[in-house]
Amino acid sequence: MIEKKYDYSSVDEKLIEKIVSDDNLEINHMVLTKDTGLPVHYSNSNVYMIIVRGRMAISLDDGLPAEYRKGNILNIPFKTKMNVTNKYDEVLEFFVVKAPNPKDMK
Repeated sequence: MIEKKYDYSSVDEKLIEKIVSDDNLEINHMVLTKDTGLPVHYSNSNVYMIIVRGRMAISLDDGLPAEYRKGNILNIPFKTKMNVTNKYDEVLEFFVVKAPNPKDMK
């Protein structure tokens, strides 16, 4: 087999899982239920957030929260302060692609 297969969970409860971490990139899968979120943090690479279910409220640096939905892809620059939450009844599910892999960022 030439290809590699990676699996991710299919759940409706809060979940943060690393799916891929190789020489090229890192991919994480996240599920947030209502009134849950990620700790406020700074992006450790060039980040793409791919929303596949629900709505995301995100504040960048010290800006006001913006809402993004299923079908949106966000690009967050390196070293940007992020506050990601789900304020809504529906489950929020998204993938985070970091390229290059944060281990290669200085």
